[in-house]
Amino acid sequence: MGYDNPGGPEVFRPETLPLPEPGEMQVLIEVSHAGVNRPDVIQRQGFYPPPPGASPIPGLEVSGKVVAIGKGVAPEMLNRRVCALVSGGGYAEYCLAHAAHCLAVPRHMDMVDAAAIPETLFTVWHNVFERGFAMDGETLLVHGGTSGIGTMAIQLAKAFELTVITTAGSEEKCNAARELGADLAINYKTEDFVEKVNDFTGGKGADVILDMVSGDYVQRNLDCLAVDGRHVTIAVLGGLQATINMAKLMSKRQTLTGSTLRPRSDEFKALLADEIYSHAWPLFEDRTISPVMDQTFPLSEVAEAHRRMEGGDHIGKIVLEVRPAE
Repeated sequence: MGYDNPGGPEVFRPETLPLPEPGEMQVLIEVSHAGVNRPDVIQRQGFYPPPPGASPIPGLEVSGKVVAIGKGVAPEMLNRRVCALVSGGGYAEYCLAHAAHCLAVPRHMDMVDAAAIPETLFTVWHNVFERGFAMDGETLLVHGGTSGIGTMAIQLAKAFELTVITTAGSEEKCNAARELGADLAINYKTEDFVEKVNDFTGGKGADVILDMVSGDYVQRNLDCLAVDGRHVTIAVLGGLQATINMAKLMSKRQTLTGSTLRPRSDEFKALLADEIYSHAWPLFEDRTISPVMDQTFPLSEVAEAHRRMEGGDHIGKIVLEVRPAE
């Protein structure tokens, strides 16, 4: 499913393209399901072009079966059930992926669940644990606790013995976050999250903040970020610009950082996948963590899937079914 020009969800239309051929260290995946993510929406709107060499078709994560391999790929990859982080091309019947960006899907895991994992898992692992240096016993504040990123962050943080605070826009969503393990869920529409975080932590503040809002949230975040705390930005839904009090930042020795995953090199993503496979993937294999699923749409109804994401009522992941499960 592609589009000719950026616009609303209605711009999607089906298209037929040549079957991709895997290059060196690539695999061709017969796609079962594809995850829908906020960057897909932003790309469709015309504000997030794919990086050089990436498919113009949206879709950053897929599950499916490897049906062809390129030079340098181990033969045992053929016919393996995998989920993969991709730079584009997921909204299609076949998708190329770097072999080192694939994770073997456990036998017990449905392919719809598998497709809901890679983008959020890679993003959360890198930004919370690598950029944010989160450690057991610390406190994490994650905004948007019932988004795909938020639900993944809550579960991963709790699995590694962090205290988790989250924000959400309704009591229903706050309750869902608590059920996932959040120690404190704050309705940002009716409560001041800065006050609540500081009260909950006895004035210390959160050690790590995972922020998807930016804009005027940044100073508010810093006001409830601990001494030597780390503020990690992964999206700018609230605006590109932020005004902050640098004197306060210096006095509390706070760190401001952030990242985008899609344009990073294949080598970086391979190293990230290897670390995830060693330290986080076992939690999915033993079912300690499972993706929180919202709704599944047929690929032909991708416009409706995007409308659901833009509406903001979803809890967890939205997934496209590319081919019915066998």
